[in-house]
Amino acid sequence: MKNTCWLILLFLLPTALFAQQADAITGTWLNEEKDAKVQVYRNGNNYYGKLVWIKDAYEDDGKTLRKDSKNPDAALRNRNLINLVILRNFVFDDGEWTDGKIYDPKSGKTYSSKMKLQGNTLEIRGYVGISMFGRTTVWTKAN
Repeated sequence: MKNTCWLILLFLLPTALFAQQADAITGTWLNEEKDAKVQVYRNGNNYYGKLVWIKDAYEDDGKTLRKDSKNPDAALRNRNLINLVILRNFVFDDGEWTDGKIYDPKSGKTYSSKMKLQGNTLEIRGYVGISMFGRTTVWTKAN
């Protein structure tokens, strides 16, 4: 019986460590420009991120939340930027989060994306086609 318990633990330990490593990006991140915070979370086996704070969150009237006005889909332009999901469907694979999409509400464009954790920074590469043709932004862990 003791040997069976140890054997089970031996098989479960890598799974637990893998889950901890994969969840390392969860939490709140400050974008490179320091004008937005994104909460990264896991849903099933995929990772997502939503805007939880933006500088100048309100329109000039001071009451109306800013909208997703640059969205190429006119039907989506009335969405609030706060709580807007801008990171979608990232999958943890060999130390990176890959196969995701990042939406830039400043331009209304969506890019293929991958992310890599480097200590307290998150390197996010957005690209069209292959990652060689893209741009990397670096986010820092928010307090």
